[in-house]
Amino acid sequence: MQILKPDFTRFETIKDFPYKENFIDFDNLKMHYIDEGKGETILALHGEPTWSYLYRKFIPTLKGYRFIAPDFIGFGKSDKIVGRKNYSFDLHFRSLENFIQKLDLTDITVVVQDWGGMLGLSLLGKYPEKFKRVVILNTFLPVGKKMSLFFRIWQMYAKYHPSLPIGGIVQKGSYQKISKEVLDAYNAPFPNKKHKGGAVAFPLLVPGNRNDPAVKPIQKARDVLSDWDKPALVMFSDKDKILGGLQKFFYRLIPTSTEQQKIVIKDAGHFLQEEKGEEIAAYIDKFMKDELKIKE
Repeated sequence: MQILKPDFTRFETIKDFPYKENFIDFDNLKMHYIDEGKGETILALHGEPTWSYLYRKFIPTLKGYRFIAPDFIGFGKSDKIVGRKNYSFDLHFRSLENFIQKLDLTDITVVVQDWGGMLGLSLLGKYPEKFKRVVILNTFLPVGKKMSLFFRIWQMYAKYHPSLPIGGIVQKGSYQKISKEVLDAYNAPFPNKKHKGGAVAFPLLVPGNRNDPAVKPIQKARDVLSDWDKPALVMFSDKDKILGGLQKFFYRLIPTSTEQQKIVIKDAGHFLQEEKGEEIAAYIDKFMKDELKIKE
């Protein structure tokens, strides 16, 4: 298995991500994360094809907390494995297990979006005692049902594209125009196709049949969330062409989600943290202070 180290010179021109680099060992790999501030722990998990940079706008607003955001293996400043077939749900899940165990994280408020939801909520399903609250942004919990035509086209695009255009995907999934500087930051971890195995793999790892190994942990997440008695906040954007409307699934699934105000993030697409980061962070702050609970 060939492992590629990040080219850190590619990150030097990013002006709006001044956060200290931290690394944790996982198998023979280095996993990067940011760890800012002190207070209650917020663990923020990115998805496809982004990295912890996606959460940069949250940190100033949530400065009264300990804000942690890792880069999944194959993304951001974490090590990359060459070849999409070397990535699996299990690899990513074990890397997250390793992460919360080595940092000894407890009483976690987890913030998830996209693949961060499938992995982060599966982690919550296995270790519910470690989590205090959950914030669910545009994501889903598939358990092997047939994928939509749109999603299958996306899988084929990822699989067969000669070199997946990372910044182009972020722009395509966004409602607003993203600046060249920001798109360059999303492109920074991926100097060439060899570095993109993780990004190519994620769409292909979404379980499309009941025998997929990801189904069991995702089903466990569903089961645990269906009995969840701790605070839960669901916030989806209104212009997501990929997962728009799936907030209804989470409102039905999680009993405590209806105890909070129903919030829609307006004029944002799939990457709502990029487009409305400060607004979402302000809602999370209120949620953690119990200020979004509907008064009886």
